[in-house]
Amino acid sequence: MSLNKYVAELIGTFWLTFAGCGSAVIAAGFPEVGIGLVGVSLAFGLSVVTMAYAIGHISGCHLNPAVTLGLAAGGRFPLGQIAPYIIAQVLGAIAASALLYLIASGAPGFDLAKGFASNGYAAHSPGQYNLVACFVMEVVMTMMFLIVIMGATHGKAPAGFAPLAIGLALVMIHLVSIPVTNTSVNPARSTGPALFVGGWAIGQLWLFWVAPLIGGVLGGVIYRFLSPQPTGVVEGVKPK
Repeated sequence: MSLNKYVAELIGTFWLTFAGCGSAVIAAGFPEVGIGLVGVSLAFGLSVVTMAYAIGHISGCHLNPAVTLGLAAGGRFPLGQIAPYIIAQVLGAIAASALLYLIASGAPGFDLAKGFASNGYAAHSPGQYNLVACFVMEVVMTMMFLIVIMGATHGKAPAGFAPLAIGLALVMIHLVSIPVTNTSVNPARSTGPALFVGGWAIGQLWLFWVAPLIGGVLGGVIYRFLSPQPTGVVEGVKPK
């Protein structure tokens, strides 16, 4: 079996995590010219747009275990490729977080205690939102993300515009949910930074696996009911 799909997913998730989390860690709060919440939201969205055009034809550009599982639940992805896709995505996110740590720690005053773009709830939520609020937010945002993804990549959707719709959806998701959970909707993206922060970030990581995976499956199942994919189209598999 060709490894190109998995390498593409590793590279793509590396880019999403490094660009997105890097914008939060390095650029968001920079004195006077910090990019803020809107800038971080755009960075995450643009990382998906750019990678979708770069590797979409190779792997489908999932970059996210919740997307992979959701597409499988929606009948768009083979069950046998779920595990290798997720492994590649998590490895990409860890590699990105390692590089981000190397770079960010080169600045005076760097402090992992500030969060390193980790996701959290309760005391570690940016807005101090409780566990239930954070769980619901992650489920709903991931569910809607999958509905957009499946609709934009449907065989009857306008050709060539899927990356823009998906990237803009991720921007919107971040604009809404950064104050609540620092926005995950992606277990791989959450895992990378959490491994470096340790402690509370590892302890709360379960939510940022469970909630997005539930949301992904819900989104996939709902869209499959709304509009079945034309026979023979399997998302994320390179055409022969």
